[in-house]
Amino acid sequence: MTLTNLAIAPTPGLVNASVLDMIGNTPMVDVSQLSPNPNVRILAKMEMQNPFGSVKDRVAKAMIEDAERNGRLLPGQTILEPSSGNTGIALAAIARIKGYPIKIMMPTSVSVERRQMLEVFGAEVILTPGEEGSNGAVVRAQALAAEHPDWFFPYQYANDANPRAHYEGTGPEILRDVPEMTHFVAGLGTSGTLMGAGSYFKEQNPEIQIVAVEPPLGERVEGLRNIGDGYIPPVFEAWNGYELLDRKRVVRPRESIEWTRRLVQECGVFAGISAGAALAGAAKVANEIDEGTIVFVISDGGWKYLSTGAYTDDLDQAEAKAEQIIYF
Repeated sequence: MTLTNLAIAPTPGLVNASVLDMIGNTPMVDVSQLSPNPNVRILAKMEMQNPFGSVKDRVAKAMIEDAERNGRLLPGQTILEPSSGNTGIALAAIARIKGYPIKIMMPTSVSVERRQMLEVFGAEVILTPGEEGSNGAVVRAQALAAEHPDWFFPYQYANDANPRAHYEGTGPEILRDVPEMTHFVAGLGTSGTLMGAGSYFKEQNPEIQIVAVEPPLGERVEGLRNIGDGYIPPVFEAWNGYELLDRKRVVRPRESIEWTRRLVQECGVFAGISAGAALAGAAKVANEIDEGTIVFVISDGGWKYLSTGAYTDDLDQAEAKAEQIIYF
């Protein structure tokens, strides 16, 4: 039989109706070679493999679809959101697909790749002073949203669809793939991942330990937050964060960069800096327990941060840059 006579039947489930259907169901990878304890496995949830590159794809889709269902987002309505990168990129991509104009408020201190991605998807980027960081962009966005009540302001820090996306998606996926998990480690940022997935885990197995990774008070690992810095994300309180968390582990900027480099050099996983922070936290937990299985989240890939030198610069230089550049 010649190739021209072959009838190739499509594989069921192989073709997605939309790129939005590719969000979620990300794979797990074993990186236990990085575990300091031979009796503790460390597994990574590869959220970098979402179509727009990060765990925030889930959140952006959930916030937009929830608003559409509830009539808070109407055809042609403008979307406004502060973001240092990942949420903004995912929102911009989905807004472009669905036909919504979108404005993203972003500090000037983010890496150039993130601004470029927003422009690729047609977002209007409104830059805010870099020295104000992500918190400054949030405050300015809140003020602008108040001036334009006709715009849709998702505000992921207070949007219940943020943790719910992880309660309904990320958490069930992880426990389906790793039913033996004993510890879940994630960065404390908007707190959506920890609150949503953590709540699901506790409902299914109260023995699973929920561990938050945060920077030291007064130091910056962007994408992460220290609850003691004066700002507590509303979803953290709404989802009973203080009761849900079993422990917190502090990770410094240098540790985050070191473990991010180990991920790519020893495991071939080219991840963003927040993944290194989460892995550093997982390693701390592994040192403290006799045995177990730890799962941490790789929030995004490293390609958006190449211009920062975080992967190739002298470590001292990379650490110094971390004080000026928003990595997440």
